Amino acid sequence: MKNLGQMMKQAQQMQSKMAEMQAALEQAIVTGEAAGGMVSITMTAKGEPQRVKIDPSLVNPAEVDVLEDLISAALRDARSKADKHIADEMGKVTGGLPLPPGFKLPF
Repeated sequence: MKNLGQMMKQAQQMQSKMAEMQAALEQAIVTGEAAGGMVSITMTAKGEPQRVKIDPSLVNPAEVDVLEDLISAALRDARSKADKHIADEMGKVTGGLPLPPGFKLPF
């Protein structure tokens, strides 16, 4: 029974660390870029958009589809950086304990 008590204590500690990490993710900022930084999207690691920046030279009514593609690319880049940040933080919380593929924690 000693091991069970120790496991419960570790689980509680991990739960506390997870709550701290979730709060930190709300404050962590990532920026995704496209076209060499001419389009950038800044968002929290939890995916809340903060800012969209577009170089004025890209604004051409005849090429709206290009601008739309660049915005999508910047958003994908930001999301990728946020996912990496989350994975890095999860590694710190779980002590490198590998989680099963597809395992998602509530963020």
